[in-house]
Amino acid sequence: MKISEHWLREWLPVDLETQALAHRLTMAGLEVDGIETAAPAFEQVVVAEVVECSAHPDADKLSVCRVDDGSGELLQIVCGAPNVRQGLKAPLARVGGVLPDGMKIKRAKLRGVESTGMLCSARELGLSEDAAGLMALPADAPVGRDLREWLQLDDAVIEVDLTPNRGDCLGMNGVAREVSALTAVDVTAPEPETVAPVLDDRVDIALDDRAACPRYAGRVVRGVDVGAQSPIWLQERLRRAGVRSLGPVVDVTNYVMLELGQPMHAFDLARIQGGIIVRQARDGETLRLLGDETVELRAGTLVIADHQGPVAMAGVMGGADSAVVDDTTDILLESAFFAPEAIAGRARQYGLHTDSSHRFERGVDPAGQVRAVERATALLTAIAGGQPGPVLEQVDDAHVPAPRNVTLRAARIRQLLGMDIPAEEVTGILQRLGMAVTAEGDQWQVRVPAYRFDISIEADLIEELARIHGYDRIPETRPATPARIQPQSETQLPVARLRDVLVDRGYQEAVTYSFVEPGVQALLDPEQTPVPLANPISAEMAVMRTSLWPGLVKAAVYNRHRQQQRLRLFETGLRFRGTLDDLAQESMLSGVVLGPVVPEQWAERPRPVDFFDVKGDVEALLSVSGRGEAFRFVPDTHPALHPGQTARVELDGESVGWLGAVHPQLQGRLDLDGAAFLFELRLDVVQQARVPAFEPLSRFPSIRRDLAIVVEASVSAAALDGCVRQAGGELLKDVILFDVYQGEGVGDGMKSVGIGLILQDLSRTLVDSDVDAVVDRVVAQLRHELHAELRG
Repeated sequence: MKISEHWLREWLPVDLETQALAHRLTMAGLEVDGIETAAPAFEQVVVAEVVECSAHPDADKLSVCRVDDGSGELLQIVCGAPNVRQGLKAPLARVGGVLPDGMKIKRAKLRGVESTGMLCSARELGLSEDAAGLMALPADAPVGRDLREWLQLDDAVIEVDLTPNRGDCLGMNGVAREVSALTAVDVTAPEPETVAPVLDDRVDIALDDRAACPRYAGRVVRGVDVGAQSPIWLQERLRRAGVRSLGPVVDVTNYVMLELGQPMHAFDLARIQGGIIVRQARDGETLRLLGDETVELRAGTLVIADHQGPVAMAGVMGGADSAVVDDTTDILLESAFFAPEAIAGRARQYGLHTDSSHRFERGVDPAGQVRAVERATALLTAIAGGQPGPVLEQVDDAHVPAPRNVTLRAARIRQLLGMDIPAEEVTGILQRLGMAVTAEGDQWQVRVPAYRFDISIEADLIEELARIHGYDRIPETRPATPARIQPQSETQLPVARLRDVLVDRGYQEAVTYSFVEPGVQALLDPEQTPVPLANPISAEMAVMRTSLWPGLVKAAVYNRHRQQQRLRLFETGLRFRGTLDDLAQESMLSGVVLGPVVPEQWAERPRPVDFFDVKGDVEALLSVSGRGEAFRFVPDTHPALHPGQTARVELDGESVGWLGAVHPQLQGRLDLDGAAFLFELRLDVVQQARVPAFEPLSRFPSIRRDLAIVVEASVSAAALDGCVRQAGGELLKDVILFDVYQGEGVGDGMKSVGIGLILQDLSRTLVDSDVDAVVDRVVAQLRHELHAELRG
């Protein structure tokens, strides 16, 4: 929100320099993003009046003007503006003056006619983008007056970045209230005058959805001159707030919004059929908006309608078919309170964002609607004439937010802030913030106004005291509570340890959004139906992720497009599966790998990463828990992965993750320019660790026996290892698979595997009979379970 400092000081005469005021606002939570002057620098520009105007003798598009600049002599100015005419008052840059673009005004001859100055447009002075003609000034503008001084263009415009909970400060009255509390200076702005009705014209108002719109105020004003020019002071205040002047009716409603924080709208009364109805949109209804865009209204959208159909999207934007136009004479001013939850996200659903929706989503004053109508009526009738009818209001008190009563205790202030604030200061701060305060001993009964939606409990009031008293004035104290060391289970690996393992293996951690693009989600996890967002930030973040893969793949593609050839990314986070009513949130650890195995170097030839490289990374991760041998990699299929390079990770027969190459048919659709590998593991399983325990070392030598067996080519190394260990018993200390051979001497569909058995005992040296017994059991188990035979 942009705040004119001059306008603010009209509300309360604070004795602070601009920078000091901005600092106080920032320290109170109203962060100031920047300060700029109301207009760029220019010199020797005065108010002037065109006394005579005639055509240039040698140029059809030029005029020769005699201009009064207040110096006592008429100046001859050659001007090409289409709106120059006798009697027009406009800015004049005198000879020697300097414009914002650095141009210095000199005497000149234009087509043989001398010109001693330059009549200026608003664009040439940096006051707007309008370059269609001269900047027309009011008829009462003082000739010869310095334009900067007369328009107070040295005013500072303070831009404040408000947090969503401070909707009460989206109007000058709210900002002034904050500054009053910060400086202990009372607000002196006058209350809006009540305009007596001249007519008895009324419009029926019906509230069909009273929970969404419990208060609606309106007023008929007839005989309005919509072609009247808004006064320069009003145009300037709108401009400094970043709002364009569009005529008296729109200017007045925008001004009231900026002043009181209450959005308003004006309908062309002749285009309203029957009366006003506030209701929910119906199936099939459409609305042509002010931007001339026609939208199909959705269920859950609150609309303002007449007896023929919707005329405005409530709290967002008016309709073009009921808008004030050039031939409008009678209008209906409207001001409403819409429940924030009824408006939140509706504008984004239609790709819109307006000043009105910005305010209604955060909450406006539930009691300020009639006040806004009265203020707008007074301004409009003073500028454009008109005869007002009575103020019409429909209210459902049961649904209008009411002021809240909160008890504030001095002891609780001391406990939360670590300091005492004098009782007089507590009362003064809260009263200047618009609250009614009654002292009762060492506590206060505080009545919080309804427009402060962010205050409901005692801690909220204490936060207000801390803000206004000054965070920088709160003393630093040590906590009174003794520190306690939180127990850490030895059976639970910290996530930081897992991260370190992956970082040590060349990975980098990524953090992606939990909201993903539906198309990418469907490609990578088609068997799951994601939960859609009611109010997505964008179309690319429309559903909750059922896997971490979509975000990681998008991150990988983003990096590949920026010449990063070797990528190792991992992420820990939640995936969301199920329906909204029964949503399972599981912590996962996922990764994406693509590019060469090692960085480019002289000592090793480049080789693209393959399935077994990534499997090695996953095995290293699983082995940190001390129970890596308990996990099994089982060949399987996954819709997003290569059918010949996919493994399901199992623990005790339960699936706990996946590993594999991205399916070749998906690479192009995912914008991947080569093979990529993905893995995903349940984090809770990976974090379960085996408690380290001492095992005695044998003083006796170990014995190795090697076996060459022939098995079917489909038998996995994990199956062989498990079978041998199961049969080996206590004497078998390790199993080494050291050779695999297929070819001459081995039948088709078979393979020869070399297995080394390491045997050892703690109490004695093994003899041949001990070793032979173990070997016989292993061979028998291999033959029985895997149909293996010793190679001859």
